[in-house]
Amino acid sequence: QVQLVESGGGLVQAGGSLRLSCAASGRTFSTYNIGWFRQAPGKEREFVSAITWSGSNTYYADSVKGRFTISRDNAKNTVYLQMNSLKPEETAVYYCAATSNPYYPKEKGRYDYWGQGTQVTVSS
Repeated sequence: QVQLVESGGGLVQAGGSLRLSCAASGRTFSTYNIGWFRQAPGKEREFVSAITWSGSNTYYADSVKGRFTISRDNAKNTVYLQMNSLKPEETAVYYCAATSNPYYPKEKGRYDYWGQGTQVTVSS
């Protein structure tokens, strides 16, 4: 069992930056792949980024490549999402999720555990 808690969201102007954190409880955190997803009002939850348990592989949605960076510190049971050059259309609730499934990291159905989300609002 893994419990996930997101933090770091807030209000930022377009072009600004935020760093989200996903803190996990559970001794087996380091064995889970972690993903970030976001959901805007009235839209489907979409993949943003993911990182394998060791941190050796990372994945990004095309829309965030070059602007977002995912990383993890297993000693702290935490995954980070650094978001730069934010756009108003990226306003959403951002969720982190954990999976032991090594395949298809971009598919939300593969994730077993989810946090409650953190609101990110980007003003124009």
